[in-house]
Amino acid sequence: MSTAPSDSGSALRSDSGRQVQQFIITILATWARGEHSVVPVADLIGLMASLDVDPPAVRSALARLKKREVLLSARAGRAAAYELNPRLERIFAEGDARIFHPQRAAATDPWLVALFTVPEAERSSRHLLRKRLTNLGFGTIAPGSWIAPAHLLTATKEALQRDGLDHYVEMFVSRPDDATCADELRHKVAQWWDLDELHRQYAEFVTRYAPLHDDHTNGRTTDAAAFATYVRLVTDWRRLPYRDPGLPVAYLPADWVGLVAEQLFTDLHRQLSAPATALVR
Repeated sequence: MSTAPSDSGSALRSDSGRQVQQFIITILATWARGEHSVVPVADLIGLMASLDVDPPAVRSALARLKKREVLLSARAGRAAAYELNPRLERIFAEGDARIFHPQRAAATDPWLVALFTVPEAERSSRHLLRKRLTNLGFGTIAPGSWIAPAHLLTATKEALQRDGLDHYVEMFVSRPDDATCADELRHKVAQWWDLDELHRQYAEFVTRYAPLHDDHTNGRTTDAAAFATYVRLVTDWRRLPYRDPGLPVAYLPADWVGLVAEQLFTDLHRQLSAPATALVR
């Protein structure tokens, strides 16, 4: 990996530790899998300088990620290095699909309904199950009844099996049968998902990254700047496809900014990926 100096403001320090960890995960998940999986600490420090993160904050974040078993210690020759935990490869592969190849359901597509009951004595499992379904993008019909587009069936089964939660859950696939049902679903979707909050997050993403679109389209940037923008872009974006599970456009508000945000992410990803990779390699 190449390194790059910082050319902008003050460095992020330990008070932004969570964000620094997310930057590192983005970098490694993007460029450090397969044959390039082992990355020297010195190279990571150099790359993170492009994001205005100082070396102590990088080392602290690496230690925390190792403690969480996201990273494993490794060696690159005589140099200290890290690699992503191979046990997480399936999760990262699922993330790649969700982030870079999202699916959006049509109004006539089926829905996935998940019903669960967890004994009171196992409330920690109930909490984890709710968290997992939320993270997968499910909406809430009632406390033990959740719903999502049916294209999430395989990902949901795999996630619940991975966490040992599948035996609590019954899943059914159901398809709207007429226009009346579709009209009712349009109303229900706004109840099952917090569309106002999701709209706010999409709008925030557009406000932050739309001004950068012209700069990178017109070539007014360097590889180091492209790398920094790309890492921030993917880090900020990757939570959104999980909060919006690909809800049908027909059931969303007419001014749904999520579609603008999706196109903006796609355009910037296409424009920045090559120059960002040139810096890393």
